Amino acid sequence: MTMTMQRRQFLAASLATSALALTRKATAQSPTAASAREYYQIRQYKLENGPQTKLTSSYFADALIPALTKLGFGPIGAFSADFGPETPTYYLVIPGPSAEALVTADLHLAEDAEFLKAAEPFWSAPATSPSFQRVESSLLIAFEGWPKLTPPASSATKSKRIFQMRTYESPSYRDHVRKVEMFHKGEFDIFKAAGLTSVFYGDTLIGPRMPSLTYMLSLDNLEELNTKWAAFGSNPDWKKLSSDPRYAFENTVSNIANLILSPLAASQI
Repeated sequence: MTMTMQRRQFLAASLATSALALTRKATAQSPTAASAREYYQIRQYKLENGPQTKLTSSYFADALIPALTKLGFGPIGAFSADFGPETPTYYLVIPGPSAEALVTADLHLAEDAEFLKAAEPFWSAPATSPSFQRVESSLLIAFEGWPKLTPPASSATKSKRIFQMRTYESPSYRDHVRKVEMFHKGEFDIFKAAGLTSVFYGDTLIGPRMPSLTYMLSLDNLEELNTKWAAFGSNPDWKKLSSDPRYAFENTVSNIANLILSPLAASQI
């Protein structure tokens, strides 16, 4: 057998293996096979102080969120960063039934005449006065143990509330898997015991600085932040879990991005 033929057979076998792996992964992450685990698109709108903030919040309220809701997405979170590396920045958290539904949403919006009319000031802003600086997005799948986004009770009444969105980066995929496992082995319940309301937990499929996970907590106000995290840290169950050799063998989290967010008027969360 010639080297060329061997190379062709190797490539064919590699492609077949890759295709099988992708098929298995897609099957494993389908709503039916994965107990209806949601997918999340997190959009980050980087803005400048001035007209951009008002134009973008109006776009969310009058065009984007109503159109996405009509397509079956929701509840959709819309937030302004109070504390973070860049402000002003707005965030959208969009839950969807599948990865395909989320990544093709903009294609459907472009065919919606009602949306395009409402979105016109934002979509067609001139280059000399743009409506935003940049938009970045990431795609996540919900944790098996927290398969659906759960808004706090205060969302329904539009009561005062804030949100903390945290992203944990891991130094290796092994460490990332172990950190996700920790949530399923007790962290959900420890958050609840500390009075921290969980909103969603997602494993990043596409995005920067992988491997990583992102989760969101809700609080009534900023004053609760330190006291409730102190309750979390002093919880005996947390001390036991975090000292377990399966998770304490090294630092499984190498970096934490921590955002404090306030809901915009159009937020459904």
